[in-house]
Amino acid sequence: MASWVISECGLKPLPRIYPQTRNGLTSKPIRPLLLSKSKNLGSALRLSNGFRGQSWALNVSAPLNVVTLGEDSVNGVDQDRGEFDPGAAPPFNLGDIRAAIPKHCWVKNPWKSMSYVVRDVAVVFGLAAVAAYFNSWAVWPLYWFAQSTMFWALFVLGHDCGHGSFSNNPKLNSVVGHLLHSSILVPYHGWRISHRTHHQNHGHVENDESWHPLTEKIFKRLDKATQILRFALPFPMLAYPFYLWSRSPGKKGSHYNPNSDLFLPNERKDIITSTTCWTAMVAVLVGLSFIMGPIQMLKLYGVPYWGFVIWLDLVTYLHHHGHEDKLPWYRGKEWSYLRGGLTTLDRDYGLINNIHHDIGTHVIHHLFPQIPHYNLVEATEAAKPVFGKYYREPKKSGPLPFHLLGVLVKSFKKDHYVSDTGDVVYYQTDEKLSGS
Repeated sequence: MASWVISECGLKPLPRIYPQTRNGLTSKPIRPLLLSKSKNLGSALRLSNGFRGQSWALNVSAPLNVVTLGEDSVNGVDQDRGEFDPGAAPPFNLGDIRAAIPKHCWVKNPWKSMSYVVRDVAVVFGLAAVAAYFNSWAVWPLYWFAQSTMFWALFVLGHDCGHGSFSNNPKLNSVVGHLLHSSILVPYHGWRISHRTHHQNHGHVENDESWHPLTEKIFKRLDKATQILRFALPFPMLAYPFYLWSRSPGKKGSHYNPNSDLFLPNERKDIITSTTCWTAMVAVLVGLSFIMGPIQMLKLYGVPYWGFVIWLDLVTYLHHHGHEDKLPWYRGKEWSYLRGGLTTLDRDYGLINNIHHDIGTHVIHHLFPQIPHYNLVEATEAAKPVFGKYYREPKKSGPLPFHLLGVLVKSFKKDHYVSDTGDVVYYQTDEKLSGS
């Protein structure tokens, strides 16, 4: 690509952008800084300090239980009430966070990355062989849970390829990404490009790509059937294949169509390549169905595939929703790459953490997606002193993350839409939908 967001680059730390805030003033937000590969970094980093005299309280739509900063507020804390406001601009910048992370956390080891691929692929084939050998209804449910989790693990490794955190070799990333994602019916480049859009616009009401909130106007226009499919479990947890075909409500395009609005003209060849690989995988599955029988293929592949979809929708949703405190979404001048990234959440998945490559360590990943997954935990621990209260410690999980099911149900009952206006907005609840 001709340009890169600053978080994707191995560049020197940014200059201080968010000064200490006082009297409710906000620092000037940073938009994702796009740098041409041929441009000099020094000429691009022309960033100024904050809006002088601008009140944070302007252009804000928030529920009643959200604290409004008083006259004496420092670092997002109302000095009179002593309460933290997550919607206030932070007193640190990306450079501060980056400087706190040990240098070795940024190093990508392709051999180590490939070892995870070999491990996961071996487990996938091993599980399938064991299940086919016993072919017992006492084994199939256990197989479905285990294999769907492994399909999700394959997705996460392909996800690393898409970010370039798998290795520094773009060709290796592309080949491995295609093999992994095509095997679970994900169009690699189509997903990679839309996911890049998600990272570059995380926390933005209109521009975010994944699980972004509906505005009140769009929500009110939804027919009853669409509202149920969007908010009534388990339907939202089965959404991913349909999202790949037609995106989310209010957005148009397909991840398979090279002429989609999602893609630039020079990306069309990539989309054709990925769609061709996806089609080839479908052909393989059809062929295996003729050889092994459709019922056997349904048990070996079909059910685990839909289990993988549930994993993907569950994890990605809870990375951006469901915190016990309302978290802000931004638009207009209040949005910045940093502030948007700080609205993401870490989650603990117990024994699954290692299996799905610590994808629950999500805040640092969203801000610096070039960090390999095997260094995310260490990088997060190093950055916590900088984050302060802007980091929300995840609730510890048991061996399996059953506690997150309650968080999921509660969020879908309460997080329905945001205001059509305002630059800092929070989820609101439709009482009729919540009651039903």
